[in-house]
Amino acid sequence: MEERTLLTLMVFSSLVVLAETVAQKHPVEIYSLHVDCKVTSRFARTLITSKIVNRANESREATFEVELPKTAFITNFSMSIDGKVYPGIIKEKASAQNEYDTAVSHGHSAGLVKITGRKMEQFHVSVSIAAASKVTFELTYEELLKRQLGKFELLIKVRPKQLVKHFQIDVHIFEPQGIRFLETDSTFMTNELTKALTKVQNETKAHVLFKPTVDQQKINPEFDETLLNGDFVVRYDVKRDAAAGDIQIVNGYFVHYFAPQEMPAFPKNVIFVIDRSGSMAGRKIEQTRDALLKILQDLRPEDHFSFITFNSKVVEWKSSLLPATAENVASAAGFVQTLSASGGTDINHALLTAVSGLEKAEGLPERSVSMIILLTDGQPTSGESNVEVIQENIQKAVNGKYALFCLGFGFDVSYKFLEKMALSNGGIARRIYENADAALQLQGFYQEVATPILKQIEMQYPENAIEGLTKNDFKLFFEGSEIVVSGKISNELDLLPVEIKAQSHSSDLTLKEEANVKEKEQVFQNQSYIFGNFIERLWAYLTIQQLLEKSISAQEEDQKTLEAQALELSLLYSFVTPLTSMVVTKPADQEQTDLASKPTEADNEKRNSVPVGDAYKLRSASLPVARQRKKMRAQPVVNVHSQLLLQLPKKNEIICLNTDGKAQPSVNLLSDPEQGLTMTGKLGDRANRFVQFEISYVNPPAQIHISTDAIVLRHNNESTRLPWTESATLAIQGLSISVEKEKSVTASLSDTVTVKISLMKFPEDFLGLHFLNTDRFSDKVSGALGQFYSKARFENNSNMNQRADERLLSGLQQGFRHCLPWHPPGQAQEAPAGQVDDEAVQERLEA
Repeated sequence: MEERTLLTLMVFSSLVVLAETVAQKHPVEIYSLHVDCKVTSRFARTLITSKIVNRANESREATFEVELPKTAFITNFSMSIDGKVYPGIIKEKASAQNEYDTAVSHGHSAGLVKITGRKMEQFHVSVSIAAASKVTFELTYEELLKRQLGKFELLIKVRPKQLVKHFQIDVHIFEPQGIRFLETDSTFMTNELTKALTKVQNETKAHVLFKPTVDQQKINPEFDETLLNGDFVVRYDVKRDAAAGDIQIVNGYFVHYFAPQEMPAFPKNVIFVIDRSGSMAGRKIEQTRDALLKILQDLRPEDHFSFITFNSKVVEWKSSLLPATAENVASAAGFVQTLSASGGTDINHALLTAVSGLEKAEGLPERSVSMIILLTDGQPTSGESNVEVIQENIQKAVNGKYALFCLGFGFDVSYKFLEKMALSNGGIARRIYENADAALQLQGFYQEVATPILKQIEMQYPENAIEGLTKNDFKLFFEGSEIVVSGKISNELDLLPVEIKAQSHSSDLTLKEEANVKEKEQVFQNQSYIFGNFIERLWAYLTIQQLLEKSISAQEEDQKTLEAQALELSLLYSFVTPLTSMVVTKPADQEQTDLASKPTEADNEKRNSVPVGDAYKLRSASLPVARQRKKMRAQPVVNVHSQLLLQLPKKNEIICLNTDGKAQPSVNLLSDPEQGLTMTGKLGDRANRFVQFEISYVNPPAQIHISTDAIVLRHNNESTRLPWTESATLAIQGLSISVEKEKSVTASLSDTVTVKISLMKFPEDFLGLHFLNTDRFSDKVSGALGQFYSKARFENNSNMNQRADERLLSGLQQGFRHCLPWHPPGQAQEAPAGQVDDEAVQERLEA
């Protein structure tokens, strides 16, 4: 049981940085390579930084390749060449594709890079750099780490291909539940390299540092060849005390982890449906036989099982399910050893026969779990061959009573067909790769589903206090996995109650827990290495994953709605998902741009060469030197009266301000020297509304100019223009700018106040403004708007409520009639027209 409850974190991150080397040894030198991974309560953010110098006397090409988990989302990429930064911009996939296609239509060649492994995707980009020039590549990706077989594992593939002067891997782990154990492993470690590895651990934190010198990296002191070629692994487990799991809260967002221990397993009733068509002949059928013989040994005596094999005909091993006695297992092993392959593929008849077998089975344990495991390597060619009809037939037959797991062997299968069929029937799909370890892959999958310990799990939270709740009902829970639920606390709560209802092997369970919101929020205070609002990002990541998964089995109209919701979140939180793409700009003299799009497993069908799985699709195309974009007018979104809303720290007061002045060159709205943030605004000529804002940051040194026409980022004497007519996200040195099409733009920087500006229509274009995270303002904040926060803090009230802050935008878009008139400095001020009507405000927000 100790081994089964082992929690390992499965982050597969792999790094390969290549440099073109001709004429002399490593003229393009990687002089610094740093992998920095922060794992905070299961959510991992990895930053890979590679610094390269061209020591040749002519221009050379530097290439950056990074392998990352298929389940991870890239959040940022940039290249810095001799101090000039070229950021990646995340856009809606269609918009990015149009930009790419425009480049291709000008007659320039385009390339497509697809290289990856079984669990990894590869990001690849290259750039030409002049003699003696330097380039810095930075890539960031995030992932909610999934518990599998009781293990969390952080895997970093290390392949620098050359000696690196400054090589470093940092892994920071923070688990409030407590770290039970921590270990490292490596395929290339030597006694000398062990000296470069240090581990520091206390109750809740751990830091693993691997920092070998150049001499330690060498295979032989006489040769400049590197030992660093293989896997670097970190494994750990967390402590679990509470029966109802662990709840964590940051800035109004919560995550709930549930992984019960030491519970008896349900007996299983499992039918294995095995493809023995002609395409399975040879190595595939041999590996299938090997895997099934091992799986038979793992059946428990209380389990019931049977086999159905199929090609053009369907053959049942026995007419009913049999208990897994030693005698029956031996008989089944003899049957498995006779399996041979020939004929067509009748998937429909085989699965319907399996469902019928479970329906008519007698003598099964009252409390048990029934499942079907399908293994096939091809398309349906016999009997019913229409995949939509097959999906409909199987879903109608299963009727929610059993779980269907679909394994696709190789790349001749339609993975999309198998995935939809599995997800529609309470299971999952998995591709089995045609490698030497295919039998181990099959056994590994079976082990994941071999021990169901709960079913019909419902995670219940107060309905009127939670928004955006992720999936909270689960058909099955397998030992060694973990249930994760997240959401946003919408109302003021002192205690967050949770109730879990489930069926176990012996009884129906009800587990209850209450989380003290303030105490939970304190856990993550002043943790300098914790990245931002990680639970909010975790919530967004999980929501996007579940929306995309749900869309696979949804009807067409529902599918569009689900994808639209996932797209909105992808752009808002700067995630490269299957619905978005990253446009990577390059120096003008290279006249080229790259497009990185995240594929899905369903994109990964039969190859002309040896199949290798999914990859980040990175397309390259030249751009014309000058191109005009057709200007589109944004359609009206709402009629708004109030244009500035302020949430004060005292008593959660909301005040809204209307401008009442004449056009001015510039109004100093806000200046906070400790935040390194300054903001000015400009009023329109014919309306008392703001039409321009300028946001300036000290670190990084950047200015964002927002007008009713476009958003322009200026950094290092370079400008990047983002129109209102399309959603996009870009990041530069930690500063993120996210545009929501024809609605708003958000500027955010770690530990700094977030600024959100909305594009409004009443009756002409103007801009609305509000702030998030205003508790981060320092006491030195000043300006026409800054003074409100300075005075409020001087009155020494507690930290303001960010959740109320986030309501400001909805309030802004609704408009309030009870407002305080605001006058730019230097103009006569009138008495306040009235105080905000709190009940009216609340009614507007609830509406």
